[in-house]
Amino acid sequence: MSEQPRYRQLADALRRGIGDGTYPPGSRLPSESELSKRFTASRNTVRNGLKLLVSEGLVTSSQGLGYEVRSHEVFTLNASKFENLTFPQNGDAYNTDVTNAGRRPHQTFRVEMTPAPKEIAERLKVEPGSTTVLRFCHRYVDDTPWSTQATYYPGWLVEEAPRLAEPGDIEEGTTRYLTRLGTEQVGYFDEIAARMPTPEEARLLEIGAGVPVMLWTRTGYSERKPIRCTITTFRGDLNRMNYEIGDLAARSENT
Repeated sequence: MSEQPRYRQLADALRRGIGDGTYPPGSRLPSESELSKRFTASRNTVRNGLKLLVSEGLVTSSQGLGYEVRSHEVFTLNASKFENLTFPQNGDAYNTDVTNAGRRPHQTFRVEMTPAPKEIAERLKVEPGSTTVLRFCHRYVDDTPWSTQATYYPGWLVEEAPRLAEPGDIEEGTTRYLTRLGTEQVGYFDEIAARMPTPEEARLLEIGAGVPVMLWTRTGYSERKPIRCTITTFRGDLNRMNYEIGDLAARSENT
């Protein structure tokens, strides 16, 4: 006899059903009363098992609608090519990557002058509290929130590239815009981390219980100094990131 608590046994069984396709993405799980009969378990035991699956991000719950298996239509981002001008792209990298994947991009913008937070100032090598321009994007793939992106530019750069402080999109992408002005991004340093979302992140990305966010911080450099720091916050259940590094001739296109 299993030593696991009854609610965990129930959760394990449902988890296997989700994994083998018995309960495909978007489908509803049996009702609490049905599960109670099937597993000879009390209503509280059933609810505890379902809550465990919610905390793992496998199912969602809605008042009066029961429990539904999460749909995971994952978008893959090639971080090596993102904003890399040696790869062909039309417009900014986000629009190009999403369109090339056969999906529909949509984003909203906010542009503001703001004091540099300490962690941003350290990356941009400016004084904490000094003026930066923040370009904040709320991005969607199709109609699903995909990410938020906060890019900070140092005040000295905005004097050379005034369009950075203008509201709305820069059609060709900020990296190309800066390059045409003589400030080329010649390298970047990436940091990747994961954690549970803040209440504001959960609201913007429509994240349910049990789903983490992935934080991708990219600091871009010209030949002289840092020129921007971008923090992209992704929904952890709908995104995958990869890099291409070195000679990949031995890697089949079908791999």
